[in-house]
Amino acid sequence: MIGYKLFTKRKDGTLGPLFINRKLVIPLGEWLQAEYHHRKKGFAYRPGWHACAVAVAPHLKMRLASGEQRVWCKVELEDVAVEERPAAQGGKWFLADRLKVLEIIED
Repeated sequence: MIGYKLFTKRKDGTLGPLFINRKLVIPLGEWLQAEYHHRKKGFAYRPGWHACAVAVAPHLKMRLASGEQRVWCKVELEDVAVEERPAAQGGKWFLADRLKVLEIIED
């Protein structure tokens, strides 16, 4: 299944998660298994890789005051559950056990 995921693009060009396990480096073209032991205060526990059906997340900024940049990536997903979210949060979310980043589509 194809989806779209928002990542942090670091100054060194590597990709990483937005909020949970932020130090993780996300490589392009490699399958990654979701890790289920990461919890963070203030965030609902939704295990798995989160992706969207379309590259839209109106509730998130693309550039932060800190200089952090976020980019949309086209991803391939396996073992997916679907969660309906409000349109203001991008609508349909995919929660996947496995994810592979195919390409950065918005830089």
